[in-house]
Amino acid sequence: MVRSSRLDWARTTRWKIAASALATGLLLFNVSGAWAQTQAPDAEAAARKQEDARLADGDTLLALTSDGAVLYGQDSVKLSGYQYCSQAVALAEAGEFRQSVRAASKALHLANATRDPNLLAMAHRDLAIVYSYSGQLQKAEDFAREALRHPARDPKLVAGPAYKVIGDVQARKGDYTAAVASYDTALAAASPRYAPLVQSSLVNALIESGDVQRARTTLSNIAPPKDASLAAQLDRTRARLLLAEKKPAEARDLYRELTTRKAGIDSGYYRLWAWDGVARSELALGQKQAAADAIGQALVSIDVVRAKFRSEEFKMGLFSDLQSVFERGVDLYSEVGQTGRAFEVSEHSRSRALLDAVRGRARIGDDAATTVDLATLQRTLAPDERVVQFHSLPERLVVWVVSPSGIQSTSIAVGRDDLTELVETFRNSVVRGRRAAIANADKLGAALLGPLKLSAGERLVIVPHGPLHYLPFQALRLDGRYVIETHPVSVAPSMSIAVQLARRSPRVEASLTAFGNPRIEDKYELPGAEAEVKQLARLFPRNQVFMGAAATKTQFRDVVSQAPLVHVAAHAEADEVDPLYSRILLANEGGKHNFLEAHEILDMPLQGNSLVALSACESGLGRIAKGDEVLGFTRSFLSAGTSTLIASLWPVSDDATAVLMGTFYSELAKGRDAQQAMQAGQLAVLKNPAMAHPFYWAPFNLIGNWRLKLGAAA
Repeated sequence: MVRSSRLDWARTTRWKIAASALATGLLLFNVSGAWAQTQAPDAEAAARKQEDARLADGDTLLALTSDGAVLYGQDSVKLSGYQYCSQAVALAEAGEFRQSVRAASKALHLANATRDPNLLAMAHRDLAIVYSYSGQLQKAEDFAREALRHPARDPKLVAGPAYKVIGDVQARKGDYTAAVASYDTALAAASPRYAPLVQSSLVNALIESGDVQRARTTLSNIAPPKDASLAAQLDRTRARLLLAEKKPAEARDLYRELTTRKAGIDSGYYRLWAWDGVARSELALGQKQAAADAIGQALVSIDVVRAKFRSEEFKMGLFSDLQSVFERGVDLYSEVGQTGRAFEVSEHSRSRALLDAVRGRARIGDDAATTVDLATLQRTLAPDERVVQFHSLPERLVVWVVSPSGIQSTSIAVGRDDLTELVETFRNSVVRGRRAAIANADKLGAALLGPLKLSAGERLVIVPHGPLHYLPFQALRLDGRYVIETHPVSVAPSMSIAVQLARRSPRVEASLTAFGNPRIEDKYELPGAEAEVKQLARLFPRNQVFMGAAATKTQFRDVVSQAPLVHVAAHAEADEVDPLYSRILLANEGGKHNFLEAHEILDMPLQGNSLVALSACESGLGRIAKGDEVLGFTRSFLSAGTSTLIASLWPVSDDATAVLMGTFYSELAKGRDAQQAMQAGQLAVLKNPAMAHPFYWAPFNLIGNWRLKLGAAA
């Protein structure tokens, strides 16, 4: 190992980014570096900028064209380029974003191979659409503009959709004036069949920009759609316009009519949005309790209709976000004094958001689909345990502290955008080893935890929300001391999930299964990972270790379901388009790459697995979605059966990892639970003057079952 001084900020060969990964909701498990060096600020900034650019190039035109050639070669049945375009559109509308990108990539490859400019235009158009649907806005705009550069046989098939995608991107960024201009251009270039969709998007942008008069005129020119879903969407727009025209009573009446409207198989979905509209109308009328009642109606059926991507909303410029319904619920119930109900709505918004991610593509167990009510949670907590749950609203932060005997609600006057900036400032000062991190820790600790009046010694289970997922709460300071010095700390994506995980495996056998340095090719060699696995194996007389060529996906599948403790030290790659296609790079099999994708984990029976330390690198393994879930491998392992994760938010030095993990496992062996053991490990690093900066000890989080103990199997 290479020892790091307080001024030597560790860098790891296995994990090549820090700040970039944070933007994707990175959870890197038990990461330790293989080398350390001192970087001047300018060199550090340049390196980070270069790495940001490299990551942004993951789905560039060149990369997609190359991928398309490989994928096309693997197809046993070869389609034409235009057939692949049709396939890409169908997959995008079904929510299969990565598969859609792959189909469009094959069309792109064939377009270049045959030098067909029309196919090039169509393939770029389809890539623009799928990236827009998946929320990759800059890529969507880039591909839309690229589509416009190529001559198309029928320009209306390309120009209308391309300019509409550009308008959609601008609208979702809040630049409604620019969006209106782009929609106008799209409308002038659109085919008669496509024009009504552009007009609908234009109306919604006009409403948001405040031009309600033109919105009314444009809306009156749209012919009623024959499709029931599109008709329901258009009537939602009519009601939105009435609200914008300051006619809340008329808007409420139209929304109420929509609550009983039949709209095919999606009637329930449009009904919930109608009730949400009723709530917004009642708010405009000053009727908070009536608004809260209407939101309650919307929430009744929300779980039934969430697990599906609806492209017609994007086609009509609505960009519906189901989390906004939960936000209104949290806000309204807090306003009318229903603290417990507000907490339960917040909890409901988290524990079911996995359904949004998998969209019906994986088996979901009953416990993953069940929320824990407040009374049940309170009965579960020990006397010294406190749940600290956050919900970030656009204009304020709501925090609940739950004990076995009560619940306390606090409103902190910090909006989501300001909170994001505060967290980023603190994180940057920690990750870069700045002395300012201490002052920032005092500032954030006082703002976020000071009002909660926590007592020293209380065991904290933090349920973060939005930007707070990126915040190491253990590194905040209260009254001149780090939180970890006075409180054991763990993290949970939701308390419903945490309680269920704690029930799965209260005790776990002291048996380690580890995968290290999978053999792919020379450039992927990880000698530091191999040393890491060997060191951990020495702590467990009962172990299975798979190194190099033996660290395969087949071997992983064969052993992991019954392995109590699993450690994987390997490369990983995030998929921002579709996190369930994120992958761990395991060893080649049969002379070919055989990587493990996140969606494959969902189908593995991992009830026999209790703890996973995924020491994966290269890129982020997840992102924070609007549903506040950390998507990708984190959610896959938890849903498949794993109960506890040890995670790091940034690379750390080998020395810090050795001290922390050695202490953690030693304390577990003494009979302490995982939360206590993690506190001991972090304090052991903190007490070393050479590693007292939070950079060294703060990144490690304990996620999930905070009560896990070594001992006889459950």
